[in-house]
Amino acid sequence: MSIIPPPVSPRAALADFRNFLRHREREHWIGAALAVLVTAIIIIEFLVDSKINTAPPPRIIYVEQWKADRSDAEIIARQKKEQAEREAALKERQRQFQKLEKQLGIE
Repeated sequence: MSIIPPPVSPRAALADFRNFLRHREREHWIGAALAVLVTAIIIIEFLVDSKINTAPPPRIIYVEQWKADRSDAEIIARQKKEQAEREAALKERQRQFQKLEKQLGIE
């Protein structure tokens, strides 16, 4: 008695597989079809979803152009104006947070 089975030819293996499939009941075929269908749907969903919204949105960068002949005084005046606007916005935000703190009773 040998432990290793005798070699099988591909033709015999294919015939054995066809014989196995031929003797299946209708419920087995329906279950197999549904299993393949569900698996295919899941794989297709992953493939389709990987193509949607993968590119980053376009970034719009606004550039301000200045005259080439502007003086240092104009530059300094504009910087002071912008600094004052930033500080005013910061103070307004602090005021809003203080108002919220009072409403919530946070100390």
